[in-house]
Amino acid sequence: MTTESPFLGLPGAIAAAEPDAGVAAHYGGVPLREQREFARGAAVVDCSHLAIIEVAGEDRLTWIDSLTTQSVAGLQPGESAENLLLSPQGRIEYAFGMVDDGSSVWLIAEPDLGPGLAEWLHRMRFRMRVAVTDRSAEIFAIATLGDKDLGAYAPHGVPLIWHDPWTEGVAGAVSYAAVAPADHPGHGFPLSLHLVDAAGREAIVERIRAGELAGAGAMALNGLRVAAWRPRQAYEFDERVIPHELDLLRSAVHLNKGCYRGQETIAKVHNLGHPPRRLVRLDLEGTDGRLPAKGSLIHLASDPEGRPVGRVTSAVNHYEDGPIALALLKRVVDPTAQLLVELAEEAPLIADTATGVADDSVEQPPVEQLAAFQTVIVSPDSGSAVSIPKNLRRRIAK
Repeated sequence: MTTESPFLGLPGAIAAAEPDAGVAAHYGGVPLREQREFARGAAVVDCSHLAIIEVAGEDRLTWIDSLTTQSVAGLQPGESAENLLLSPQGRIEYAFGMVDDGSSVWLIAEPDLGPGLAEWLHRMRFRMRVAVTDRSAEIFAIATLGDKDLGAYAPHGVPLIWHDPWTEGVAGAVSYAAVAPADHPGHGFPLSLHLVDAAGREAIVERIRAGELAGAGAMALNGLRVAAWRPRQAYEFDERVIPHELDLLRSAVHLNKGCYRGQETIAKVHNLGHPPRRLVRLDLEGTDGRLPAKGSLIHLASDPEGRPVGRVTSAVNHYEDGPIALALLKRVVDPTAQLLVELAEEAPLIADTATGVADDSVEQPPVEQLAAFQTVIVSPDSGSAVSIPKNLRRRIAK
């Protein structure tokens, strides 16, 4: 962002820290009340810090379709999608929302990743009839749960409102969630991002000042996101994450589309293997208002001094459920195992990111551990969708 959001001028506004720097964390020290109001659709959240990229041109959809995990070549004006750009090894490099207006498609990404995504797309144009423009300093996202008229920007006659596919899942996808589809908490998280210009954002601020709308901070949105099991790149992703580990095959991957970068990993893990890690929800005990930091290590309660079995990715206070978190665990961890989470202001120094083992050469201070109980999100049995006889597996291995 090149200018401070006018939402930070509202009474009681407390600025958020990274990754939400530039918008309000809450207004007046009542984040749980704001979370409750946002949950019932009575408040809006300023997401002006998110990156907004416009891709114009008649080849825009088929071009993006050829590069990414989601099938978007037929995206209609006003329709939304979630998409991933993978490395050749299938690791997630960029996650972004998409909404098309018939002339341009608008991408919504994490604030620190927007410039890189725009530059990568610009370099990949070749002879395609597309134009990539970073519009982050001109167009801004405002979040709601459920339908609300915020006067969304409509440069080509179609209001730019992105509806999160996580709520229901999408065609051509598969969910690894260990619950029945009707019981998925994503159904209670109908997130929409309304894209507005500077004048539109100012108008929303004035509606809040006048009491017509209520404002809620980034903490409210993040708390409900965690309860909905919704991964976010700024929190749940690391340099080795693959979509299967976060259940992103539910909303961001089409399993029957054509070739794209990283597709081999998507197909191989889904059909023949298992993701090495799995997303879980944790219910935390005895936090006294303190929450584990992003990256905090997780141990088995039966082996509190042993090798860590995972890491916290997000930890929040929920207005109904209390302290909860999302975490990535090794797939082989018993789903019924009680866990211990390290409670520290900062995550400990780690030498080996592949194993999550602390560097023994650096003295680590004693760390308090919290009891945690896991709710399985990604099933340990996910993947291996194709059954291959053992003798055939041996021949393939040779």
